[in-house]
Amino acid sequence: MAKKRQGGGGTPATVALDRAGIAYETRPYEHDPAAQSYGLEAAEALGVEPARVFKTLLVDTDQGLAVGIVPVDTTVDLKAVAAAVGAKKATMADPQTAERTTGYVVGGISPIGQKKALPTVLDDSASTHPTVLVSGGKRGLDLELSPQDLLTITRGRTAPIARRG
Repeated sequence: MAKKRQGGGGTPATVALDRAGIAYETRPYEHDPAAQSYGLEAAEALGVEPARVFKTLLVDTDQGLAVGIVPVDTTVDLKAVAAAVGAKKATMADPQTAERTTGYVVGGISPIGQKKALPTVLDDSASTHPTVLVSGGKRGLDLELSPQDLLTITRGRTAPIARRG
């Protein structure tokens, strides 16, 4: 996959990918501020099945903050994320804490290029796709890359952390 950039100097996510020499494609779309689900909006706008578009969620565990990355048409299984990072329990992180910790705004939190490196878990369903899409660091921008490259850049691991329905 060739690196494709949009103008404007990029985001911390694209800067991190460029520095690491990881191939990705920028996938911009017109963001609707009234959208109820940023992830489903991205999937529809980009014409990609929701199972390939992943949302980045911060969770607060008894071991500290962690990142869970799951398909946009699922919810995160908090017990599974906790277990994957060696914690006993997890809750969703406060949105302001998530923004302050990552340097991104809610709805545009990328798992890549966060201000602070956090334990990261990617749902194992990602490995069934040649490429996945994640937020590029702002609303209206996704990045398409291989699941393995996503794990490499985030120093993440996979586990079954998504729950359907």
